[in-house]
Amino acid sequence: MALWSGRFEEAAAPVTQEFGASLPVDKALYKQDIAGSIAHATMLAAQGIIGQEDADAICEGLKAIEADIDAGTFVFDIADEDIHMAIESELTRRIGAAGGRLHTGRSRNDQVATDTRLAAKALARDLMEANLGLRAALLDAAEEAGDTVLPGMTHLQHAQPVLLSHHLLAYVWMLGRDFTRLSAAFDAADLLPLGAAALAGTTYPLDRRMTAGLLGFAGVIENSLDAVSDRDFLLDLEYACSVMAVHLSRLSEEIVLWSSQEFGFITLSDAYSTGSSIMPQKKNPDFAELIRGKTGRVVGDLVQLLMTCKGLPLAYNKDMQEDKEGALDAAKTLAQCLAVMTGMVGTWTVNADRMRSVMHRGHLAATDVADYLAKHGMPFREAHAVVGHLVLEAEKQGCDISELPFETFKEASDLFGRDITKALDLDAIVAARTTEGGTAPVAVAEQLRRARARYLVDENAVKLLSPVIPMGVPAASAL
Repeated sequence: MALWSGRFEEAAAPVTQEFGASLPVDKALYKQDIAGSIAHATMLAAQGIIGQEDADAICEGLKAIEADIDAGTFVFDIADEDIHMAIESELTRRIGAAGGRLHTGRSRNDQVATDTRLAAKALARDLMEANLGLRAALLDAAEEAGDTVLPGMTHLQHAQPVLLSHHLLAYVWMLGRDFTRLSAAFDAADLLPLGAAALAGTTYPLDRRMTAGLLGFAGVIENSLDAVSDRDFLLDLEYACSVMAVHLSRLSEEIVLWSSQEFGFITLSDAYSTGSSIMPQKKNPDFAELIRGKTGRVVGDLVQLLMTCKGLPLAYNKDMQEDKEGALDAAKTLAQCLAVMTGMVGTWTVNADRMRSVMHRGHLAATDVADYLAKHGMPFREAHAVVGHLVLEAEKQGCDISELPFETFKEASDLFGRDITKALDLDAIVAARTTEGGTAPVAVAEQLRRARARYLVDENAVKLLSPVIPMGVPAASAL
C-alpha cells in the first residue's frame, strides 16, 4: 500500500505502477538518501522534535539498511515507487513506530531535491578528478613532444607550421575551462533544500543550518518554493558534461585522422585499438570513434532536461522525476570517455618523422612570404596577391612554394632578396612566432609552465571542495 493511500478509495491502476516508479533509476542515490535521513533525524532530536531514543533507532536502522544494500541482500520492490519510500518502509518494518517519525518536518519534495544535490556534488567532483587525469596526460604528452612540428590546419587544409606541443596544449586549455564549468556546477548544487518541506516550509522548529553542516552543504536555499522546484544545478552539470564531451569528440576526430594511413602522425596502442572480423590487417581507432559517438548521447541528456524544465509552474511537478536519469547517464558516460581518452593519450606513439615529412606540402611558408613583402614596404593585401600567384606557379610546377627558384620570386617582386630563404625555413617560421600564446618554442615553454600551474591550482581546488557523499553501487536485485 502506498504511503499516500489514505486519501484514495481505489488502488492505482496496475499499468501506472511501473510507469510512475522512479526506483529503477533513483536507487542509485541510496547512500545520499540514507545520509540525508540520518542528518534529518539527528537534527530533529537536537531540536526536541523527536526523542533521542527514536533518533538513535532511526540512525542505526538506516545504517543497517545501507549495509544490506551494499552487500546485495536488500530486496527492492517496485511497489515502493522510489528509493525514499523503499528505505522508509523497510525502516518502519524493522524498528516500528520510530521509523514513522523520520518524515516529520519534511516532504518527498525537499527530500528528493536534497538527495539529487548530494549526488550532483559527488558526480561533479568525480568528473573534476577525471578531468585532471586527462589534462595531466596531455601535459606530459606536450612536454615529451619537444620540438616536433606538424602542419597546423584550418578547414582541414595545411595552413602554418606549429609545434605538436602547442597543438596538444590547446586541448589542455579547453579542459581547463571544462573544469571551471564543473566547479560552478558543484557550487550550484552545494546548498541544502531540506526544510522547505512540500513547498512552503514547515511549522516545526527545524535547524536547517545544522542539517546543512551535517551533510557538508555550504549553506541553505533561501526560498522554499525555489528549493523544491530548482533543477538549474543539474542543467549546469549536464551543460558542463556536454561541452567537455564536445571537446573530447574534437580530439577523438583528430586521433582518428592522425592514426590513419593517410596521416600516420600517431600509432595507437594495441590496448586502445580493435581489429576486424574479416580483414586481418586492420587496426581500428574504435574507442576514439565511440567517444565521438557518445557525445550525442551526453548532449541529448542535456536537451531532455531542458525540455523537462521548460514551462513548469511552481513548485514541484511530477515531470521532475525525469531529472535524474539523464544526469546520471551523462556523468557516467563522460567519466568512461575521460578514462579511455586518458589511456589513449598516455599510450600512443608519436611519429615525429612522419609529421615532418609532410611539412613541405600545402605551402606552409606562404603567409611568412607575404609578411616578408609587407615588412619591406608593400601593402599586405598587395603582398597577399603576389604570393598567391607564386603559390599558383608552384602548383603548376608540382612543387611547394619553398622549392621555387629565387628567380621566380624576383620576377614576382623586386622586393625579394636572397634572405627570402629565412622566410621559407619552417623551423624558423615556428621560432619567429614569439607572441604570448604563439607556437615558438620559447612561447610554448612559457605556456606549458602556466598550464601546469593552472593544473596545480585546480588540483588543490578539488581538495578544498566541501565534503561529498560518494555514489553507491546498488547490488543486483529482482527489480
